[in-house]
Amino acid sequence: MSTSINKSVYYTIEKPAVAEFKDRGSKFIAYAYPIISVESFKKHLADLKKENPKAAHHCFAYRLGIDGNNFRINDDGEPAGTAGKPILGQLDSKELTNTAVIVIRYFGGTLLGVPGLINAYKMATMLALQLTPILQKQVEVNYLVHCDYTNMNEVHNIIKQYNCTTIKQEQQLFCSITVGIPINRQEEVLYKLRDIKGVELSILK
Repeated sequence: MSTSINKSVYYTIEKPAVAEFKDRGSKFIAYAYPIISVESFKKHLADLKKENPKAAHHCFAYRLGIDGNNFRINDDGEPAGTAGKPILGQLDSKELTNTAVIVIRYFGGTLLGVPGLINAYKMATMLALQLTPILQKQVEVNYLVHCDYTNMNEVHNIIKQYNCTTIKQEQQLFCSITVGIPINRQEEVLYKLRDIKGVELSILK
């Protein structure tokens, strides 16, 4: 995998996409999803299995995070290396992360052999990824920001100014905001936020 992903930006897909590839009667339907966690991937997989109970295989690959270590492939009964690996190969060729592709196969009665299977899973994945825009996103570090209502506007202005992501906001006695701060602007943003009276910051692991 290219190391260019380990910088201040990463690439993912904008929205789900579906594509179909046929070979000698077998249908390979690829579903591409942007994901943020293993849990979100598992939900997509469970939903597809429920919707396609008669499919012979539900093969997949996903990659999460930016260190290159959080990925998984599954051949789901196909010969080893013929499904999950070519699916992951397509994700990596586009340097995608926080992305999953599940390819379901309806068997057409003719064995495709190892080269045929590798090609089918690769092509189905490639077609699905062509149907959704690729986004460049900033690598962010998540922080919890506690502040008083009187400081909320000031905090929001800084979040907006530095293109931070508001992940969650809760309002009780005080305001609590989970915010993703771009890694290459982290020092500036933290300095500005700490400059506001009564603001407390804690990094989220």
